[in-house]
Amino acid sequence: MNNGLSLEALMPIVSWLIGVLLLSYITIYCIKTYALKHLLDIPNQRSSHQMPTPRGGGLGIVLSVSVTVLWLFFDHMFDFTRLLSITTSLLVAGVGFWDDHRHIPARWRFLVHVAAALAALYLIHGFPPLSIGGLSVDFGFFGYVFGVIYLVWLLNLFNFMDGIDGLAASEAVFVSGALAGFLAGTDIQLSLITAALCISSMGFLLWNWPPTRIFMGDVGSGFLGFALGLLILMAGFNDPTYFYIGLILFAVFITDATFTLLHRYLGGQKWYEAHCSHAYQHAAKRHGHLRVIVSVWAINLCWLLPVALLVYRYPDFGLPGLIIAYSPLIYLAVKFKAGRIIKSLCL
Repeated sequence: MNNGLSLEALMPIVSWLIGVLLLSYITIYCIKTYALKHLLDIPNQRSSHQMPTPRGGGLGIVLSVSVTVLWLFFDHMFDFTRLLSITTSLLVAGVGFWDDHRHIPARWRFLVHVAAALAALYLIHGFPPLSIGGLSVDFGFFGYVFGVIYLVWLLNLFNFMDGIDGLAASEAVFVSGALAGFLAGTDIQLSLITAALCISSMGFLLWNWPPTRIFMGDVGSGFLGFALGLLILMAGFNDPTYFYIGLILFAVFITDATFTLLHRYLGGQKWYEAHCSHAYQHAAKRHGHLRVIVSVWAINLCWLLPVALLVYRYPDFGLPGLIIAYSPLIYLAVKFKAGRIIKSLCL
């Protein structure tokens, strides 16, 4: 496996990434034309938008990344096992696209999610060993259990957090872009895939930036959550530090979604029902979508990225780095009353 890129090889890759951006943007334009007739999202009391808006634009991300993976494979820059591993995310995208058209009962969606997670974990040989307190811990069989919970939760929390203009796409651009940068010096294959995911998400963000012209839909949110989670696991096999880095980069979404779910569950609410009680939803109702997006970008770039860089520089700092990264975000979740139903903000 190559560990670096020469200047001669860099220019074709830049041209290729520009092609990925154009492919994503144009594909989403075509999907938008279709969605205006068949996939309109009608506002209700839990919605953060007021006008009927087409959804399913995340299919453009799925198609762009799929073309990228195939291009890398046929150009002998991506091995077959990794190709199959990434392909499992298409199961999640497929059931999401179907759900965007016609509601699928949660139990069937859950079964597909678990099947995709198990298939992916089998192909990458389970959960990567982690460094905890200076010791390398191999979870063995239990790694599959942890891995399924991890992947299924990430894909669902990404769906939960896709509730205001530009938020989910911004998170995908940040997490995948930063991860691609960290991997560039050690694993070019994964770096190129995560870069393609970043650029494809950027193509969608051009359509989804407030005020949005198309929503991502379950096809995009489920795919992104699963694919990013899987790429973080695959990177973890190179070095356990990457797993901690991935969790740090993902901290805004993980904190809000997990804190909200736990608060609703412990409070006796029907946590599995749709709601408008995430911290980001409360903040958007009070301050507007754009301020929330800008604030999340500021947190990601000015707080989480520096902490991730610190962990990258000092690998033994992984667990303390996680605690440091998440602590102020938990405070913000409490401050914005994540998990509480505030009727005045859900009308």
